[in-house]
Amino acid sequence: MHPVVALFSALGLAVTPAGPHKSPGLDWGECDGKPDGVVCATLTLPVDWARPHGPTFEMSVAKRFAGKTERRVGTLVFLPGGPGDSGMDRPIEGDRFSQEQLDRFDIVSFDPRTVARTAAPTCAPQPDRPPVVLRDQADFDAAVAANRDYWRQCRATSPVFDHADSATIARDIDALRQALGEPRLALHGSSYGTLLGQMYAEQFPGRVRAMVLESVFDHDLPLTEFVRTEAAALQDSFDEFVAWCGRVTETECVLHGTDIRATWRSILQRADGGTYRPLTSFEIASTPLGLLQTPRWPQFAGLIRQLDRNEPPPPPVLDVASGIFCGDFPAAVRDFRSYRRILKVAADAAPDVRYGAGMLAVSTCLGWPRPVANPPHRLAVRTDVPVLLINARHDPRTAYQWARHVAAELGRHGRLVTYEGWGHGSYLRTPCTIATVDRYLIDLAVPPPGASCPAAE
Repeated sequence: MHPVVALFSALGLAVTPAGPHKSPGLDWGECDGKPDGVVCATLTLPVDWARPHGPTFEMSVAKRFAGKTERRVGTLVFLPGGPGDSGMDRPIEGDRFSQEQLDRFDIVSFDPRTVARTAAPTCAPQPDRPPVVLRDQADFDAAVAANRDYWRQCRATSPVFDHADSATIARDIDALRQALGEPRLALHGSSYGTLLGQMYAEQFPGRVRAMVLESVFDHDLPLTEFVRTEAAALQDSFDEFVAWCGRVTETECVLHGTDIRATWRSILQRADGGTYRPLTSFEIASTPLGLLQTPRWPQFAGLIRQLDRNEPPPPPVLDVASGIFCGDFPAAVRDFRSYRRILKVAADAAPDVRYGAGMLAVSTCLGWPRPVANPPHRLAVRTDVPVLLINARHDPRTAYQWARHVAAELGRHGRLVTYEGWGHGSYLRTPCTIATVDRYLIDLAVPPPGASCPAAE
């Protein structure tokens, strides 16, 4: 099984006959033995919002009740990232929120269309499909054919596969709001979930009480710029790792005093020659993504030493929910010549790490029908309370440059807070980031322009 494209399990898929769409209250019940104070339900929604009286499906939802009901503020809806992450796991586990949030909010989330418990398709890509990094026109043609064959399988097992873009899921979120009986919502989007938040704020600005966009996805980028900035963000995090290793002792970084860049180049050259089979050179080049996003610098140093001894690591997780992502992202690459130009853009931006996540995105969506359902566009958001953006300055997945660009598009309807540290995801990093987000969501206290939080020591 190739790790590029997400594999889904069929859990609770249901298609009902045509009928009028309503947003009924949710019939909450037990969550398969999950903790007390957490309940689950399904919400019936139209497959296609352009046909609200047509076929329906069931969206799975979880809710954790506020710990201190007498001080309850309202409902906080968590918008999951990935795309492909389960949102239901967050209220069930309760691990993505401060204690004050757990006390003051009913916390609700959901599995978006095609994810986990919500109309997930059963489909598997060809085991012999071309590699992520294509070598010639024959590889390019084979990748397009393999993607289209895979999507045909997915469509046959999930009615929502062609209706899973972020603008459509935003409609689902508002139906969830109605079912919860809330006039307005507090929302917190993480990573790709920030695109769900942007689309919701654009379509339903009057229904936003407050919104946090953490690790901000920028939807208004040409393909080449998307790939370049993705690669540059990973390169920046690699540079920060190298600088850290030079500052600390050998006890903290096993590569202290060595030429890390030369060692890493040697590892990638060996990967090109097949030293780490069955892992491909792209998979080896992608290993920094998982370890730098936390960041786990000592572990990354240990991994480089392991690879330098020709010991292959476990394969990295490179799954992408293509039904969602390809509905938002036009991988408009005509042929291998155009593809090779994009590959060079990534390599020039990231001489040490080569690719970044952008080339995975291109590979995932090559051959998707055009135009996409939710094409990139300049945001038009007019919420009453400014949207709060928070992003690490050194984020290997969602570039700090993206957060600045989205904040500029929002203008007075947005406010960017910079976490002056490292990693993907900033909210629970420090007391400052926690307090900034909590005071905004609970008290509607908007930070001043230019606000920042220092890096964790």
